Amino acid sequence: MNIDEKALLIRLVKLERKLRRARADNKLAHYNEPPCVHEKQMAFHKCKKRNRWVFGGNRSGKTECGAVEVVWRARGIHPYRENKPTEGWVVSLTREVQRDVAQRKILSYLKKEWIEDVVMVSGRSGAPEGGVIDYLTVRNVFGSLSRIGFKSCESGREKFQGTSLDYVWFDEEPPEDVYDECRMRVADKRGELFGTMTPLKGLTFVYDRIYASSDPDVWCEFMEWADNPYLDRGEIESLSASLPPDVLESRRYGRFIKRSGMVYPEFDENVHVIPPFRIPREWQDRMSIDPGLNNPLACHWYAVDGDGTVFVVAEHYAAGKDVDWHADAIKKKCAEIGWEGDRSGRYRALMDSAANQRTLNGIKSVSALFCERGILVDTKVNKDLYSGINTVKSYLNGVNGKPRLYIFACCVNLIRELKTYVWGDGENPVKRDDHCLDELRYYLMTKPQGRNAPRIKTEIERDKDRLAAALTRRKYGR
Repeated sequence: MNIDEKALLIRLVKLERKLRRARADNKLAHYNEPPCVHEKQMAFHKCKKRNRWVFGGNRSGKTECGAVEVVWRARGIHPYRENKPTEGWVVSLTREVQRDVAQRKILSYLKKEWIEDVVMVSGRSGAPEGGVIDYLTVRNVFGSLSRIGFKSCESGREKFQGTSLDYVWFDEEPPEDVYDECRMRVADKRGELFGTMTPLKGLTFVYDRIYASSDPDVWCEFMEWADNPYLDRGEIESLSASLPPDVLESRRYGRFIKRSGMVYPEFDENVHVIPPFRIPREWQDRMSIDPGLNNPLACHWYAVDGDGTVFVVAEHYAAGKDVDWHADAIKKKCAEIGWEGDRSGRYRALMDSAANQRTLNGIKSVSALFCERGILVDTKVNKDLYSGINTVKSYLNGVNGKPRLYIFACCVNLIRELKTYVWGDGENPVKRDDHCLDELRYYLMTKPQGRNAPRIKTEIERDKDRLAAALTRRKYGR
């Protein structure tokens, strides 16, 4: 082999390595790559109808196919559609859910060099994965730009007006008025709607107008855990055995269920209610408050052991009192049970965001009044009813027959509400005597962890660790 041939071979080897690295960095190139093909995801992509919905259990792969559909459309590389520069929306239930689910999935499939611009609602455009995105502009293969906008249902129907779109992706079930407004947004361009959701809310408008629809433009598919080739089969069976039948229908199979009877049939007073005992200081977490002045104000004290098991250890419940009275009673209870405050004697609590509204005197909000009186409240709580109910159920069921939620016998109002909370004639629980249950949901939706539980590192921290390891290897030649 002469010198020119060797030089050419070296160049070819370098090029091949570069292409391999580029392909490894391109997650989109490996989506549904044989032999690991998710057949129902591909059926969703291939369907030509203008209103497509995947009803799936958690971890069934439904969100994955929604994110890829958006990226394919933005890049102009959809294998089963006419491709062009596009403008579309990604609709999530809240900004927090957007950041943690749909936005994260889309960013995982978009290489950084494909992104022309990022406009943020909060956070830094240089690190969009850590903040909340307003919209992305994406370079497509036509040499022009596509735009992906992000919307939150909590902002209300009015925020969905005025724009003509090529598509809208609903990540989980939207309110009906938001759905109708988005239908108008795709009308001008004969665009598409597609949704990926777990039907936790029962027989809602999605059941009547989409699943049971005779509209020829509507297509539906159910997706369950066993359809996802990446899920371990042993884990599937273990999870299935730990869930009650009604929860399994929606969480695994993505099926619609009609709710009736007790909301929490899992609650067993002989199992979940225990005698009080002295809680170790390192277990103490915080309080959770459902505010009420004329209605009852409910407050409970929550502790978490090193395994993540939650204990409800004390209760304050009273109606017809002002903030001064409640704050004083809460601090007295803290002293009684040995609850730790900060160095200034203040205590941490979660509280319904409705407490941010001004009181009748029009000067300060309920949350501000509590903060002034030494109860430091955080009103950034997840108030989604159905996700919250299912979270409470998961704590009551626990793991391998062992609950992850225990309630001290002195919390009589919480115990009473758990025993009497029932589904109404529609698909909502009867709104009566649920003040304790509301703040229980707020607390459990924060995913509390014991202080001894390992903290999960952020993506930025993991990147720093990888960089430090690489620098160490370079320095010492390892």
